Order: sequence, then structure tokens, then C-alpha cells
Amino acid sequence: MRPLNLLMNQKNNLNNFFPLKVAIYSVLGFFTIYILFGLDGWGDRASNENAVGQVSRWCERVSDGLLREPSNTLGNLGFIFVGLYMFYKLSQDATSEKGITMFGSSSIAVIYAGASTFLGPGSMAMHGTNTEFGAWLDNLSMIMYIIILWIYNLKKLIGFSTRIYLTIYFLLVTLYALDSWFLGGGFGVGISLFELSIGLWIATEIVVKFPNVYGRISSGISVLIIQQLFGSPVLDSFQDFQNNWEMLLYFSPALIPNLKKPSEIKYSPWFFLGFLSFFGALLIWETGVPDHPWCNPDSWLQAHMIWHLLCSAATFSFFKLYRTEKYLI
Repeated sequence: MRPLNLLMNQKNNLNNFFPLKVAIYSVLGFFTIYILFGLDGWGDRASNENAVGQVSRWCERVSDGLLREPSNTLGNLGFIFVGLYMFYKLSQDATSEKGITMFGSSSIAVIYAGASTFLGPGSMAMHGTNTEFGAWLDNLSMIMYIIILWIYNLKKLIGFSTRIYLTIYFLLVTLYALDSWFLGGGFGVGISLFELSIGLWIATEIVVKFPNVYGRISSGISVLIIQQLFGSPVLDSFQDFQNNWEMLLYFSPALIPNLKKPSEIKYSPWFFLGFLSFFGALLIWETGVPDHPWCNPDSWLQAHMIWHLLCSAATFSFFKLYRTEKYLI
């Protein structure tokens, strides 16, 4: 009887886990709206997009119909699959377990799964429609995911509450959404929140792992080293400091007083798999442009499609990583 009872409990968990239902209905709703609008035509393309028959910004040739960039669009299904799996996994937990943030009905866990899922529709809207609205939705989805990581690290380092975490998160998302749609982005000072967030994520991750003087010193420097390795010369950035002043913010986590280490986390293998997937995706992303010798506009195997699949693997890996975390206090 025990296996039968376990099966019934899992079924009840699925039926009662409201976030999973919302996620499924939202995905179905997106596809329905996408098809309805697509059948009527996508209207004017974005100013930086090319016409049907030409090569897109991401190498693939622009097609007519529902999918302007078929391969680059369908590659985003990976985000939807792994995101819905996260919701399914959280539903199996039934309730929050003390000591694990990425567990059950924890608000941060639900936001993480939701943002991971939304990366799919957001990017599909951009590559599938080539419209201004699609581009805005794509950028918004990336911001909604990437800021989760460094704000969560700050929460661990400073020790502020989940309520403050949620306030910071939704405030940043709202400000970015309004600024990028109505004011063209940059918050009036030319800052790229996505690039800044990647840097803050790396810097805070180092300080979380090494909450000491060595972690403080190496955090911002490590970001600059990675920037150099990925083809963005640090010296050039310093010479054009007026347009790259946000580099200084990479060193801000090192200034946090009284660093806390309230949790322990197993950094292998999910940590390394996540970082390898993400930074491997960045390397491949650079090859998925029209002027790269590897670009084949008429191939179904597109570098940008692989970028999407590897990024979805990274979101899944970090989800698994956070589920190993145990709070010490």
C-alpha cells in the first residue's frame, strides 16, 4: 500500500501546487496568442531587423510565416521544458523545507522557476516575430532571470529578509521594463543592466564562496579577467571610461561590511556544469553572427539556437545547485 499512497500523495501535490498550474496555463496562453497574432501577420519589423529573405542579426535567414528565425526560435523550447520541470519538481516537495531556499513553495524558488520558463517565450517573441515588442520582451525575460542570481547572493552576504529580496527584485524588473520601453534603456546613464548583472553575479559568487579578504580582493578583479578572456579588452574599457564607468560596480560586493556565511552549498558537479554551460554558450554566441566564417544562414543547426539550449542547461544546473544548499543559522 505504501507505493500506492506515495503515488496518490504525488498526484495531490501536482493538483494542489498552484504555481505549476499558472506556469502551464501561461505557456499555453502564450502559444495561443502567438499563433493568433502570427496568422494575422507580424506587422512592421524592428528597426534593427532585416527583411524576409535576408540574413538576420543572428545568422539565420529570415523566413515568412509564423517563425521569422525558425531554428533560433525553436531552440527556446529548452527553457520552457526545464522551467516546467522545475515547477514539477517543486510541486513534489509539497511544502517548504527549512534550510533549503529552492524548495517547495518558497517564493524565491517559484520566481526562479518562473523566470527560467519565461526566458523561452521572451526569446521566442523576439526571434519569431522580429518586432520591437518581441525584442523588448526578450530583454525583459533575460533581466528577470539574471538579477535573481546576484540579488540572492547579496541576500546571503548581507542577511536581509526574503521580503526585502522580493522588493528589490520586482522594483528592478519594473524600472527596467518601463525604462527600456519608454526611454530606450540605459536608465539615462547608458548602463547595461544585463552586462552589469553578469559581473555582479560573478563577483558576489566569489565573495559568497570566500567571505574573507582574499574573496574581497579577487571578486572584482575576476570579473575583469573574464571580460578580457571573452574578447572585451579591459584596457579599452578603461580608456573609454565615460561609457564603461559601471565597471566600478563590479568591486562593490567587496565593500560589504561584516560578511555573513549563513549557508553551505555543494559546488560540484552542478556548479561547474552550470558555469561551463553558460560561458560555453557565450563563446558559441559570438559565432552566431553574419560576419563570422561559421555562419550558414540556411542551416537548421544555428549557433544561436545552441546558445539557447546551453543557457537552458545552465538554468537547470543552477536550480539543482541551489537545492543542495543548507542554511547554517
